[in-house]
Amino acid sequence: MRHLFSPEGDQALDAVMRLSPLLAFDFDGTLAPIVALPHEARVPAAVSQALAHLGARWPVAIITGRSVADVEPRLGFHPRYIIGNHGAEDPELGPPSSASQALDSIRHRIEARSEVLRRSGIVVEDKQYSLALHYRLTHDPGAALVCIEELLQGVEPAVKRFGGKCVVNVMATGLPDKGDALASLVQREQAGGAVFVGDDVNDEAVFMRATPHWLTIKIGREDPLSRAMFFLDSDAELVEVLERMQALAGT
Repeated sequence: MRHLFSPEGDQALDAVMRLSPLLAFDFDGTLAPIVALPHEARVPAAVSQALAHLGARWPVAIITGRSVADVEPRLGFHPRYIIGNHGAEDPELGPPSSASQALDSIRHRIEARSEVLRRSGIVVEDKQYSLALHYRLTHDPGAALVCIEELLQGVEPAVKRFGGKCVVNVMATGLPDKGDALASLVQREQAGGAVFVGDDVNDEAVFMRATPHWLTIKIGREDPLSRAMFFLDSDAELVEVLERMQALAGT
């Protein structure tokens, strides 16, 4: 990965913005800073205002691990698309078939072990089509991960799991991921290209799916194996990226 604020990055941003692209963003750790309590996350005013201006020229999408209902009031603006549950929840396509039922066995396990999970500092978030097992607030992350592993032992192949920043996500196999979601939106809009900015493991599905007409950007340079084309050092640099997009749009 190379820093977006480089000659190569400037050239790539200028080129993709000439293609009438779809602009897509992750939420937590990208548009909204990571916070200890997920319900406190919000998009800073400067970011939401910039995205509102960009949305008047190009289609803007939010592709997030949160549910659509959860993330929508946290944005401060109205994007054209909000895709939730790591790409599986697309309001225009309807609910994914039997996705929630596939998690019922995990829900029963969680109910039976609720006290153990609570003592381990694990917070369970049920988003209907996926589950998130948060351990950001635990005093012993290692013990929390052992507890989560015991909870999920033997759940494959019907259910898959993947990590994140102090979270283990669980969802049914065979559902669309973020890469599928972005490709679908680009086709739906007949966009000439796409920009996607993300920060976490589940965003790699987009980075790996990218075509030559996509520009992919990762928040953070700490993962040398990331397939993103460029990186930003922090979500604070995103404001400057949005300002550059506005300048290229003449807004």
